[in-house]
Order: sequence, then structure tokens, then C-alpha cells
Amino acid sequence: MRALPFDDPGTADHRSPGRFLWWLARGQWHTLALGMFFGVIWMSSQAVLPALIGRAIDRGVADRDSSALLMWTGLLFVVGLVQAASGIVRHRFAVTNWLTTAYRTVQLVTRQSVRLGGSLPRQVSTGEVVAIGTSDLSHLGQVMDVSARFAGAVVSFVLVAVILLQTSTTLGLVVLLGVPTLVLLIGPLLAPLQRRSTHQRHLMGELSNTATDIVSGLRVLRGIGGEQVFHARYARESQATRRAGVQVARLQSLLDALQVLLPGVFVVVVVWLGARYAVAGRISPGELVAFYGYAAFLMIPLRTATEYANKLIRGLVSARRVCRVLALEPESGPPAQAAPSPPPGSDLVDERSGLRVPAGRLVAVVSEQPDESAALADRIGLCDADHDAGVRLGGVPLVALSREEVRRRVVVSHTGSVLFSGRLGERLDVSGHGDVERALLTASAQDVLDALPERLDTLVAERGRSFSGGQRQRLVLARALALDPEVLVLVEPTSAVDAHTEARIAQRLRPHRAGRTTVVTSSSPLVLAAVDEVAFLVDGRVVATGTHAELLERSADYRRVVTREVAPAEVGR
Repeated sequence: MRALPFDDPGTADHRSPGRFLWWLARGQWHTLALGMFFGVIWMSSQAVLPALIGRAIDRGVADRDSSALLMWTGLLFVVGLVQAASGIVRHRFAVTNWLTTAYRTVQLVTRQSVRLGGSLPRQVSTGEVVAIGTSDLSHLGQVMDVSARFAGAVVSFVLVAVILLQTSTTLGLVVLLGVPTLVLLIGPLLAPLQRRSTHQRHLMGELSNTATDIVSGLRVLRGIGGEQVFHARYARESQATRRAGVQVARLQSLLDALQVLLPGVFVVVVVWLGARYAVAGRISPGELVAFYGYAAFLMIPLRTATEYANKLIRGLVSARRVCRVLALEPESGPPAQAAPSPPPGSDLVDERSGLRVPAGRLVAVVSEQPDESAALADRIGLCDADHDAGVRLGGVPLVALSREEVRRRVVVSHTGSVLFSGRLGERLDVSGHGDVERALLTASAQDVLDALPERLDTLVAERGRSFSGGQRQRLVLARALALDPEVLVLVEPTSAVDAHTEARIAQRLRPHRAGRTTVVTSSSPLVLAAVDEVAFLVDGRVVATGTHAELLERSADYRRVVTREVAPAEVGR
């Protein structure tokens, strides 16, 4: 199926679940209208079949008229063909509407995820987003799917009511008033069903979030012996979700039972009245058969109406969850008017920490607390919620530039960055014109490539799980180097590799990034000895700068951090 156009999350009407469903329907009105059109033809064809059968009995069988019987039988055959053809086309449009709704929702949520960037996981759990793609898509699609049949049910009900009123006013009124009454009897179950479905949907999101945490941290859990603890936690949450599902199923089963019981009682009443009228001679035998056929047929519109109400409730619950994600705003919005871009080769300054990186230099940031240096890296790249106008490029605050400009000129690569699934060459060359071979050489990752039978054509598994931690880290580094941005910030790029590999990376990084600004957060002596300048960070402020050798000589605190020496105050402990 081709990619469908979709609006920006900011333009989608997500103020309420009902309006969101209307926005979805409006975006695919042509296929929705065609589905309803063929749904009306399909169900109307079924609605007139009892009338044709009654006429065939009265004018063909009862009157012993072979030509009339042949005519009505032929007409019955033609209507059956129309019903079959329209049913096939209706079903095709129903599936199209289901898929269109699902894919447009996926596209919309994906666009919103990109728009939110790094603020997404801080505002909504991973499990919540996963649950949208696993269950909510189905419920939203089913609303559009059943809409075609619901339109046919309404039209066919009116058609049958008109036919019955022309035949017998009493029986026509029984049908015309009885069917809406049956629908109203089911109505009180819908509100509790919506509440329980909402609660179950919330628990499913929490359970998905727990499962995501366990899968992503399984290696750590095994290392600290926490598997059983998290297994017990998942089991508790799973049972709570199961109990909530059972509560939903109880109401759902009652609703399904009423969908069979109430129409069945209605059919019995209509047939009983029709039989009395036939005995009294007020209607013919053919009309009695037709009345029975109408009563049996009306079970379909009735069940379709209740099914529509049921799926609409589930769709509204799912739409509310989607609207909650779409209503999120980035923690830092774009400037009202972007400032002029600084010229290439501008100095980078972070006024909060006091870090100054001259253009074209390779600078390392060392901190006893790795979180401090990582926070500095995020602030430089505008990747967190705690940034302000203190970071400047060529004297221009980064927050005053457009986000596209910042992302083009400043790239931050964390050690925890992942590889997406797909062809390896495409995952490393994100821009489409990077020097992947040179980047792999600098990252000392050629051995990884040589071990792959299809080299750059190898398909990467989800999150790059087919590679070891060190291999994945080197490939992530190669991806960042292949981008070749004006400013590159690397967070602990060699923390998972051995000393020999780390030494090769440190020696090659400087010539690779010649003429470009590079900031590396690391406390490895091999990396620090290969950079132009080292900035020592304490409590979020740069307290000393110089070469690695100079800082080793004049700063005891720096020496203690990079050589892992024990502080004098801790020796006697």
C-alpha cells in the first residue's frame, strides 16, 4: 500500500477524541463514502429479498402462474447477484478504510515523535507509545470498517419499515418502534463498558512499559540477579491487566448475548402477529413469509447498530490515548523568528559551564560525575529540557536558530545510541553522501565489516542486537563521523572497547576531524592524550583547561579522576 499523505501533528484537530475521529474520517472521506454506498446497496439488496420471495409465492405459486414465478425468480437471482457483487466491493473498501486509518495514525504519531525528539520519553512512557501501535490502531480502524455496514443498516431499516407500513400499518409500527427500543435497552451497558475499557487500556500501556524495561535491561538484570524481582512485578501487573480484561469481557459477553436474545424475541413477536393476521385473512401467505423474512433480516441491522456502538466506544478510548500523545509539545519550541546563521568555522561557547571550544579544535571534557559531562553534551546539542541561551555558536544563541539549522550543524552522539534495523550501509550513511569507509577506519570498525558476509548490504537486526556492545559502539561512532557535521559532540565513544582499539580510535580521530570542531566527553587517558585541549568539569563548571600532560602535573583532582587514584581523605577508611 502506498504511503498516504498526512498532516502535521500541530494541524490535526486533537482537542477531543470525537473530533480526532472526525478528522480521520474527513481525511479519507472518498473511500469511506464509497464503502457506505456499497454498504447501502449490499444491505438494501438483502432487505428486498423477503418482498421478492413473498411476491413469488403469491403470484407464482398460489396463483399457479409459471411465467410470473419465472419472472420473480429471475428478479430474485439478479438481486442476489447485486448483493454478492456489492458485498465484495464493500468488504474491499472496509479493509481499505481500516488500513488507511491505521497507517495515517502511525504516520501521525511517528511525525509527533520526531517533532518531540528527546523530550518524548520524558513526557510519555515507551509502553504507552507501543500500545498505540499494538491495540489502538485496531480499534480506530474498526470504527471506519463498521461505518459502511452501519450506513447500510440504517438505510435498510428505513426501507423495510416503509415496505411494512404499506403492507400492514400495525406490523410496520411494531418494527419501526421495536428496533429502536431494543437498541435503547442495550444503551445502559455502553457507559460502563467505556469506563472499564479505558481502565484496561491504561493497564495495558503500563504492562507494555514494564515489558519494554525488562527486555531493554535484561542483561543488567541478569548481572545483578534481579530477574526474579522483575518477573514477579510483571506477573502482578499482568494479572491486574487480566482481571481488568475479564471485567470488560463480562459486560461484552452480556452485550453479545443481548444482541442474540432481544432480536430473537422480536422475531417471535413479529411472526406471531403476522400468523394471526394471515389466519384472519388480513395478509396473504406470501406476505406472512415476507414478514418473517423481514423480522429475521432486521436482526442484522440491529446487531450492526450495537456492534457500531461497541466499536465506537473502543475507538473513542483509543483516540483519547492518541490525542494525549498528539497534545504534547516539545520542551523547547522553535524561535518565533530565527536569527541569522553564524558563519562556518565559528567558536562554540557554553556560558553556564564556561566551556569554550575554538573552531576546528578537538576538545575533551572530563568530569568525576559522567552525568555532568553528558548533560553538558545534551545542552550543547539542545537535546534536553534544561537549556537556555547560554550555548552560543559564533556569538549567536543556539536557541535563536531554527531547529533544522542546529541539527544540521551540531550533532550529539551518545554511547547509548542504537542502530535501527535495515541495510547496514544505509544505517551508517544517514545523509546519503557520507564517506562510510573512512568513518569505519577511524572508528576501528573494519573488522566488524569484514566479518559480515554481505558487508554493507548486511541487514541490521532491531537495535543492532546482532552486534556485541563494543561493535555496536564503534558502528555508532562511524555513523556520527560519516555525517561530518561542523560540530560533533561524542559522549564516551570508547567506553565499551578494549585498550588497543581505543588507542587506534584516539589516534585517528584528530586527523579525521581536522578543520572541524569536536567535543569528546571521556576520562580515558588514551583519548585525553590525543586531543588538542582538555576541560576539567567540577560541579558543572570548567575549573581548569590545558593539555592532558599539563593538567596531570598541576591539578591533583584531575589526576585523581583520570588515574583512578584514591583521595587522601579516603585512604584511612
